Amino acid sequence: MWNNDEERTESFLDEESEGLCSLSATQRLYASAACLLSGIVLMFLSFVVFAIPIKFALLFTFGNVLAVGSTAFLMGPEQQLRMMFDSVRVYATAVYIGFVIHSKILTLLAVICEICALVWYCLSYIPFARRIVSDLMIRFCDTEL
Repeated sequence: MWNNDEERTESFLDEESEGLCSLSATQRLYASAACLLSGIVLMFLSFVVFAIPIKFALLFTFGNVLAVGSTAFLMGPEQQLRMMFDSVRVYATAVYIGFVIHSKILTLLAVICEICALVWYCLSYIPFARRIVSDLMIRFCDTEL
């Protein structure tokens, strides 16, 4: 079992990956390490600007892309996508993709809640508007706000 893993690890930098680009194995290793390090640095920097949502999102997203993409230098993007679902990596891949999707859903839910709160807040300045909307919600949705 270990022999297969060792052979697979050694094949990352074999000549079959040479079709990816004209970089040598050492250059690809350095590029991968630099890409990974840059990604980690960007992810940590994103927490410095956590209070500024756009900067946080950009730094964190680019950091993730660089960190995940760093392995493409070792074996190429096509082989990386195939190997993401190997038995050794399938759980980490599923958790990573799950949290990416989960964060998008939670962000969308937060935006919807924020819009609803804004509408409710604005209705509070119009006399009887919240009561009218509440009565309409009871009538159409059988729900009371």
